Amino acid sequence: MTARLTLAMPSKGRLREPSWSLLEATGSEPLTPGERVLQSTCRNAAIDLLFVRAEDVPEYVQDGVVDCGITGLDLVEERNLEVDVLLELGFGRCSLQAAVASDDPATSLADLDGRRIATSHPRLAAQLLADRGIEATLVRVAGSVEIAPQLGLADAIIDLVSTGSTLRTNGLRSLGVLFESQAVLVGQRTDKAMESRETLTTLLGSVIRARASRYLMMNVATSNLDAVTALLPSAGAPTVMALATPGVVAVHALVPAAEVWSLLPKLQSRGASAILTMPVERLLP
Repeated sequence: MTARLTLAMPSKGRLREPSWSLLEATGSEPLTPGERVLQSTCRNAAIDLLFVRAEDVPEYVQDGVVDCGITGLDLVEERNLEVDVLLELGFGRCSLQAAVASDDPATSLADLDGRRIATSHPRLAAQLLADRGIEATLVRVAGSVEIAPQLGLADAIIDLVSTGSTLRTNGLRSLGVLFESQAVLVGQRTDKAMESRETLTTLLGSVIRARASRYLMMNVATSNLDAVTALLPSAGAPTVMALATPGVVAVHALVPAAEVWSLLPKLQSRGASAILTMPVERLLP
């Protein structure tokens, strides 16, 4: 009998909804918790859910309170706990960037040497600056880090940036990216062989790969077949099937979603017709 798995989910913030959506897409049917309820379960999977702050997930996993958890890679690195990153989840993408006031003379990360920097990621920021040979005084700030230069708390900040609009709104400009982050699934280092953990990782991975792919179908005259298939991605051969119409075949292929925009006009120009793309629900390697 497969042991039940306990999974920590972000209780709020930008990772909550995408995490829930991803888990639902695996077919596990998580039961929506009532207001203020911190625990739930899945209808047709041996998974118990615990809703906590994303910042606390790495510690819950390390201490064995839960088997796995979803959190940000930046938080995993900042906490520096004994957990394994099992899977990159492909959402919650952002970067840890250094920024200064728009009228500051600094033009590069090197110009931060010897200055005071406010950040909510002091351990990670110290490591990233040291790797670049930059010595600075770090001021730990929780919450709105962007206001620190205006208040005179620091000369610069190191903070998470998604679009850069918050920096611009607060009169700041970026000096460069120090670290790229996204949502990740983490697990205990001492429990690598747990069957239910492997199942969860496999199913989440199948959804992530599927979201990045499209199933492509089209009709092609046999005289144009080589020219059309030459445009298709090399990962895996396309399926070619004869049709009732002589001299015409159906071609099916899996293609990266990001390439569909540029690929379809090229296929059409080389003789493909009745082109259809469809989303993929799950994709196992």
